[in-house]
Amino acid sequence: MNDWAWGPRIEDGLGRFRLWAPSQQRLVLRLDGTDHPMTRSDDGWFELQVPAEAGMDYGFVLESGHVVPDPAARAQAGDVHGLSRLVAPSFDWQHDWTGRPWAETVVMELHIGTFTEEGTFRAAIEHLPHLAEIGITMIELMPVAQFGGNRGWGYDGVLLYAPHPAYGTPEDLKALVDAAHGLGMSVVLDVVYNHFGPDGNYLGAYAADFFDPERHTPWGSAIAYHLPPVRRFFLDNALYWLTEFRFDGLRIDAADHIRDPDSDPEVLVDLARAIRQRIPDRPIHLTTEDNRNITRLHERGPEGQVVLHTAEWNDDLHNVAHVLLTGETEGYYCDFVKDHWRKYARALAEGFVYQGEHSEHEGEPRGTPSGHLPPLAFVDFLQNHDQIGNRAFGERLTTLAPEARLRAMMAVLLLSPHVPLLFMGEEWGETRPFTFFTDFHGELADAVRNGRRKEFAHFSAFQGLDLDRTVPDPNAEGTFLSSKLDWLHRETERGRSWMAFVKDLLATRAREIAPRLERAPGNGGRIVAVSDDLVAVDWQLDGAVLRLRANFDDRPQDLPEAGGRVIHASPGTEAGGPLPPCSVLVTLEETA
Repeated sequence: MNDWAWGPRIEDGLGRFRLWAPSQQRLVLRLDGTDHPMTRSDDGWFELQVPAEAGMDYGFVLESGHVVPDPAARAQAGDVHGLSRLVAPSFDWQHDWTGRPWAETVVMELHIGTFTEEGTFRAAIEHLPHLAEIGITMIELMPVAQFGGNRGWGYDGVLLYAPHPAYGTPEDLKALVDAAHGLGMSVVLDVVYNHFGPDGNYLGAYAADFFDPERHTPWGSAIAYHLPPVRRFFLDNALYWLTEFRFDGLRIDAADHIRDPDSDPEVLVDLARAIRQRIPDRPIHLTTEDNRNITRLHERGPEGQVVLHTAEWNDDLHNVAHVLLTGETEGYYCDFVKDHWRKYARALAEGFVYQGEHSEHEGEPRGTPSGHLPPLAFVDFLQNHDQIGNRAFGERLTTLAPEARLRAMMAVLLLSPHVPLLFMGEEWGETRPFTFFTDFHGELADAVRNGRRKEFAHFSAFQGLDLDRTVPDPNAEGTFLSSKLDWLHRETERGRSWMAFVKDLLATRAREIAPRLERAPGNGGRIVAVSDDLVAVDWQLDGAVLRLRANFDDRPQDLPEAGGRVIHASPGTEAGGPLPPCSVLVTLEETA
């Protein structure tokens, strides 16, 4: 792969500009107020090299006279509709970081705009020591590519190479990554390669072939990944974040909508191969969100090594846990109502709940067998941005579930051999909501607002209610402000109790479990026993068997004996005796 396809470069006082615009016969570069005709090649690429320096603003003038930003701009002069800005890529890195192994991973997902009161990269740096102290080893940033308006979740990005200016400059983002590395934490970035946002995407005006007219995603036009310039846009983007900003990995959003049936290899395979070939000297962690429950992207090599993608977000574990914690059964939760305790145990032991069985919600079979994958192939969570924010009011489990049962499930989450993920504030039992918010205007704002309210019209809790008054307006600034973390809550008695609980569990994980995960085999999970409110699961790790016994009932209950050394026991729990209400016992038995 050549080093450069999309985006500007400045070398020795010369700016090199490229744009793939096959729908145009003529294209003009407007640089620092001066127009320069560009040269077109037969394959639709326009190129030009002219004197330039960092700080200059530029854009491309189409045949219609309309000026558009560079879709691969490294920064913008203003919003997504205006000129792009040339930036110098240099940065004075303070830490010589070589990465952390995946086996040590404990993820904290955070949204820059609501993680702190200021909502900036620089402000986030001040709170990194808190995360490191409780045992977080990896920060996962929700998307930071520039989107329309100032506030949003980031999944409507249109300038995928430009850090969102409301959060800070490219240098500020690099400083955040560098500071996290200095504290021993990896940083991964959530990227959206399945669609572009509805505000500020001009690609169709000059590169209609970028999109596939035969297919659509839930969020807009599907992308023609089989075309080499289109494929390079995303491969270059991934390598840009990983090399220029030194991110330790990427989380691929909604991979099930990155469909590339006409290519061999498909784009997700090509992406992973390109990354691993280009960056062989440090661990790069690639995770996928994929509703299909497939395993072909995560299959291990002959020595158990990661070949393509590292792990899959395990929505099944969340969904069944949510049903058990809240009793909610509508929407996609309907698939996790029947035989829910066995489904919970299966998710712990084998990864996916649905491994080819018929899904009532989907109306067809879903998933493939997953038990053969090692436990590190799954990222588990009780909450994340989607599962909180896609609720009408953005409630967290702390306001929906009994605390004793929630704590027991937290213990299971953090002590299972799967990779655990927490959502910001979860470590202190945050109760503030995280609601869906945007910053659109005019007809687009109306469409998003009305669409959001329509989503909940069929839910029983909203029958007979005035949805215009009930469901928060995503475009209202107050919806965004109410989603900011309450850092004072961690100083309350309840907040300190939750933090001490989480910190203790993560210390146990780091000491007892993580060292035995790197070579933990596939087919190692086994359901020992399961019934209403009771779960017993064993996992074969590297040289030891990890045994979990959990009682979620409000009465003491007997469970199969767990041999080995006790590494965690809820208060009042004794090995060999009945488990107290809402309690967890975890043991480790050495086998080699």
